[in-house]
Amino acid sequence: MLKPSAFPVQSVYPVPIAIPAFADNYIWLLRQGSSALVVDPGDAAPVLAFLRREGLRLAAILVTHHHADHQGGIAELLAAARADGVEPAVFGPAAESITGLSEPLCGGETIPVEALALAFRVVAVPGHTRGHLAYYRAGQLFCGDTLFGAGCGRLFEGTASEMAASLAKLAALPGDTGVYCAHEYTVANLRFALAVEPENVCVQQRVAAVAALRAAGQASVPSSLALEKASNPFLRCGEPEVIDSVLRWCAQSATPLPERDDPVAVFAALRAWKNVF
Repeated sequence: MLKPSAFPVQSVYPVPIAIPAFADNYIWLLRQGSSALVVDPGDAAPVLAFLRREGLRLAAILVTHHHADHQGGIAELLAAARADGVEPAVFGPAAESITGLSEPLCGGETIPVEALALAFRVVAVPGHTRGHLAYYRAGQLFCGDTLFGAGCGRLFEGTASEMAASLAKLAALPGDTGVYCAHEYTVANLRFALAVEPENVCVQQRVAAVAALRAAGQASVPSSLALEKASNPFLRCGEPEVIDSVLRWCAQSATPLPERDDPVAVFAALRAWKNVF
């Protein structure tokens, strides 16, 4: 398993464990006693290896959205659990096709995971996909592909307005909340953040800190929401330097210029810029 990020987040037990998958995915695992839950298990093999090595029984699966790298391992995990006499609950978006879904959600619910004595608030965050969900408990946010370290997800199904609103919901959570996203994209995202805000000292410091973490074989996540609000350009669309950079890029790329006082239009242009960066 990867060592946790060095960025300060609220200390909340149990601490999520990052299980690497594919080229850059993280499957997050929480354990309490002999029970475990996993978030977005796109690949069953590393999860099963961890469960067997640690003698854990899978109690629940939380799924943020339908993409295969987030749910592709569910069928195998359920089969293995059932062979051991366990029936894990599968929580996920009702609006999307999720393998083995037993607890369909729309956002606004509070879901208990009794085996771990935990509960999560479900937040609807459309944008990356139409039915994308995030799962929040005090100090911990599992946000899938909505919010990344210094970035945000592509708009595959939703609109810029939806994604901007979803990011605003997440940004309103306490600043010391740990951001447990699903991909190791922070290095590339920070290159873009530095292009957008070259004078942002927090971005400059984060570039150095993340480079040191990655060189040491450590994950760049979780970060904190406070850090994201200070260095993630997609949470800073009202900042003058971000707006100025977006307007310059639009002019250079023959993209229609957004109004300065329209943060959704600025966000849409910023996302378009990142798509080709």
